[in-house]
Amino acid sequence: MNQLHEFEKAIFEGDIRLMNELIDRAEKMEEFDLLYDVAGLMVEYGYIGQADHIYETLSQVMPDEAQLKIDRASTLLELGDEDEALLLLSEVTPDQDEYVQALMALADYYQMIGMAEAALGKVKEAIELAPYEPVIRFAYAELLLDAGRYIEAAKLFSELFNEGNKEIAGISIPLRIAETFSAGAAYEEALPYYEDLLVDEQSPDTLFGAAYAYYQSRQPERSIQLLENLIQMDPDYFSAYMLAGQAQSQLGEDKKAYELYIQGIARDEFDKELRLAAGKSALKLSLPDEAEEHLKHSIALDPEYIDAIITLASIYNEREQDEELLGLLAEMKEEEMDLPLLSAFKAFALEREELYDDAYRSYRKAYTGLKDDPSFLDKFARFLLDEGKRDEAIEVIKTLVSLTQHDEWAAFLEMLNDKEV
Repeated sequence: MNQLHEFEKAIFEGDIRLMNELIDRAEKMEEFDLLYDVAGLMVEYGYIGQADHIYETLSQVMPDEAQLKIDRASTLLELGDEDEALLLLSEVTPDQDEYVQALMALADYYQMIGMAEAALGKVKEAIELAPYEPVIRFAYAELLLDAGRYIEAAKLFSELFNEGNKEIAGISIPLRIAETFSAGAAYEEALPYYEDLLVDEQSPDTLFGAAYAYYQSRQPERSIQLLENLIQMDPDYFSAYMLAGQAQSQLGEDKKAYELYIQGIARDEFDKELRLAAGKSALKLSLPDEAEEHLKHSIALDPEYIDAIITLASIYNEREQDEELLGLLAEMKEEEMDLPLLSAFKAFALEREELYDDAYRSYRKAYTGLKDDPSFLDKFARFLLDEGKRDEAIEVIKTLVSLTQHDEWAAFLEMLNDKEV
């Protein structure tokens, strides 16, 4: 049996004892080329520690071999020994052919630890040394995309595509162009690339990406058509139900939107966002009981889901279900109650329950964030007048009249001015 095949068989079967025996034998026989190939296999199968041992052994034999320094640095980074890895990479000098590889390895490291600009700098240096290498330019475009520099990334991806590169590192270049345009909110520019991709292959992710771009481009009919294909292909692609419902809402088809949310919930009852969407949709259809049920489920899945809490609180407030409203708000953390709208709902409920001192405190808390809400200001002003807090009421009324020419309150202020004269 070929020696490399022996190693591969032992690796595939997970026979650590045999692997170590074969490595020891190869080291004694000084079969360095074989050991190098074996180390690559071990990295491929996830035996990083064993691969590093081999690279270390080979480095002792060939201490100046730049490729070994790069290979071992990669295994050391996997093992968490960053200092030693960076030291090895720094030993690869610009006059060596492997220097570009070292730069790319450093770029990978900097990207991994969140130093995007440092990663971009290393790849840019690599491009200057190898300006026509597609893989390096592709890596630079990927980093630009990750950094949110969408225009630059799209330009570079497009250049690669126009040069005849349809795929690099197993990634479709037209798909990357479409995704980059979408990420930068240039949805209409993404559409031709998505359509070309769909001619050859209708994968779930491509269908969803295209549908989302059509939805954002306010072309809901095409978005719905693609999502219907996607749901038929993969009924458990849960995001499709949400987007399809939103597209139906864009068409004004609220009933169809609600039905899609319900279908999605039937596939995944633990999706809090589908529950919220169903709740809001039920409200549009004048189905408050169904809305309440969906929203309760959503909050049960995530007790800190503020959007669902606000929506449910608005239902309770509208229906004057003060016990339920105050109970809902009582379960919230103090910092979450800093939201002005929730403080307003609490104030309304407390006022209806004739707990006026508590209502006043909640009104004042809400006022800071709702000074541009005429409906709230109107309620607050009436409450203050009822409570005999005339000066505060005048302050709120003036704010309200400055926002909108409220005839009743404008007349009230005018009457006050006449009395003062």
